[in-house]
Amino acid sequence: MRILISADMEGATGVTWPGDVEPGTAGWERCRTLLTDDVNAAVAGLCEGGADSVVVNDAHSTMRNIKIECLDPRATLISGRHKALSMLEGVDDPEVAGVVMLGYHVGAGAEGVLAHTYLPNTITAVYVDGQLASEGRLNTLVAEELGVPVILVTGDDRTCADAAEYAPKARTAAVKRHVSRYAAECPPPAATSALIHDAAVEAVALAGCLTRSAATSHQVEVEFDATHLAAAVTVIPGVKQVGARRVAYESESAYAMIRCFKALTVVASAAVEALYG
Repeated sequence: MRILISADMEGATGVTWPGDVEPGTAGWERCRTLLTDDVNAAVAGLCEGGADSVVVNDAHSTMRNIKIECLDPRATLISGRHKALSMLEGVDDPEVAGVVMLGYHVGAGAEGVLAHTYLPNTITAVYVDGQLASEGRLNTLVAEELGVPVILVTGDDRTCADAAEYAPKARTAAVKRHVSRYAAECPPPAATSALIHDAAVEAVALAGCLTRSAATSHQVEVEFDATHLAAAVTVIPGVKQVGARRVAYESESAYAMIRCFKALTVVASAAVEALYG
């Protein structure tokens, strides 16, 4: 049984501040170890629970955060950019029977530690089929379309509450308690590693419980913090401006939905000016 771990960083143990997750900073270098420890705890639990293969997809920023020299040898690592399925690279492997969303966070417009959706700022809200959508919700739609269930989500307590909405059967592990966007009550790594390990052991029983479903269409709306960004992304076919700072598009599948959304974030990022946004 093969399990995919999609490893983001904002929801990792001890991470609370932008400098903790910005590649090249001293804080990021320190927190790389904390992220890798969380991953290793999940790998150990998954293997104990019955998984015979674990692949870890580094899913944060440049996607070169996890320290492979410290990675549990029972796992392999997908490291670096650019990847067709981005945060979920590897989920389309027919051997993959479950997804762990590790180190995740709530979406833009919600209350949670380092809340955002793909871009650290710029995007103020994303709605899919009328619901405020985090990265976890977006990625779950893609995984489930491919017949792969989300079996475990880790992050702050708000992230776990969000996961209960989009993946109600998944196990959760809250590694910190939200205080503000840039603050949290954080247990030490020894405690969170045990929490993740135990949840991962239980989560394996949920793997392989879905069958691949027919693709369904999705309506997406994205709100920006500046008007020119909404205009800029309309160069993408199918993306229409529906408000001063809001655009919308429809996709025939979750796969097409996430691909268009990724393109939208790339174009929007290129249109952001250094001081004025």
